[in-house]
Amino acid sequence: MSANTPLVDVKSPSTSRRDLPALTGLRFIAALAVFIGHVIDPINPGNANLAEPFHDDGVTALLVTIATPATYMAMTCFFMLSGFVITWSAKPGERMTSFWRRRVVKIFPSHAVTWALCMLLFAGAYTANNGILNLFFLDTWFNELTFWGGANGPAWSLNAEMLFYLLIPLLLIPIKRIPENRLWLWAGGVVLAYVGACLFAVSVIPDSPTYGGEYSIPQFWFVYFFPPMRLFEFLLGVLVARIVMSGRWPRIPFSAVGGLLVGSYALIFVVPFAFRIALVALVPLALAIGTLASANLRGRRTVLGTGPMMWLGRVSFGFYMTQAAVLLWLRPAVFGDAEYGTVGAILLILGLLVINLFCGWLLHTCVERPAMKHWSRSKKRVADNAPRTDEPDKVPAL
Repeated sequence: MSANTPLVDVKSPSTSRRDLPALTGLRFIAALAVFIGHVIDPINPGNANLAEPFHDDGVTALLVTIATPATYMAMTCFFMLSGFVITWSAKPGERMTSFWRRRVVKIFPSHAVTWALCMLLFAGAYTANNGILNLFFLDTWFNELTFWGGANGPAWSLNAEMLFYLLIPLLLIPIKRIPENRLWLWAGGVVLAYVGACLFAVSVIPDSPTYGGEYSIPQFWFVYFFPPMRLFEFLLGVLVARIVMSGRWPRIPFSAVGGLLVGSYALIFVVPFAFRIALVALVPLALAIGTLASANLRGRRTVLGTGPMMWLGRVSFGFYMTQAAVLLWLRPAVFGDAEYGTVGAILLILGLLVINLFCGWLLHTCVERPAMKHWSRSKKRVADNAPRTDEPDKVPAL
């Protein structure tokens, strides 16, 4: 396949260009869930004794138990949204080289800046090869505990994102050929294939060594970090986008979707570890994304699509990328190893949230948007009369 192969037109241009504000707001909810999980239990590969907000270890343990399933669901939401948005915003006739350029420019400048900050502020003291692997989206390809996250821990998810972008020519072209009346069947097939992959993980991948006796490190790597395993979430997002664009998405009440999400969250506590990462939330999150998108197409307003939520969604990538610097460097640098009672800890968390939000906005404003403005299109094609859809607010990175 040539690099000049056009990005396929999955549906009519007028349909695929419409904004879906609820999904923009949903991005921030997912980013916030990840942040809350990390602020309650900060993890730094170079320093296992980082201070936690709450002085009471029992409170911390309880909150970690509550927050961890939400973090798993948030990452699945990110990957599924990525597949949905890439399909939704596909430009008819766009060359693959142009698509790859936009996606790399969308992600890499912000990634490089936060990576450099983390290396300068704290990670350079303990990281070596794993820092370089983190910079070039390679750290989670290895079943090596000390590699995961490298310098800027949250950037591990970009390894899977870059794999998604690379495989778009192989994915969208055959998916476009699926008859509309079989899209739901294919979506179910993706879910079943993921079930098979999880069963493979627990039956074939070694169950040792373990992390604190709680779960197998090799199995955790395979299900959570290994980029190809995240393709299932991405593919399901692609198929949900096609179903919505074909007009075949049913009207599902928000209350029903909410109930399924709550049920999947509760189920995470009781299923075997390999099935907690994404499997139990796969279908409910797909239904949530499709239902929100369909509601927007019908002109229905949602809380997630309000002005403040739209703004938060736009800066969510920056918010996600700056959290390591805020939690692993700024927090100990300013507050030392102090831990607090309930009120003090909540105030600390809220303060760190505001600081991280400001840092995310700064990254979005000073790096992400200028990079998209100046580098997302080849200078040779600036005079092209095709409508622009590459503004950073229109095409989410995650």
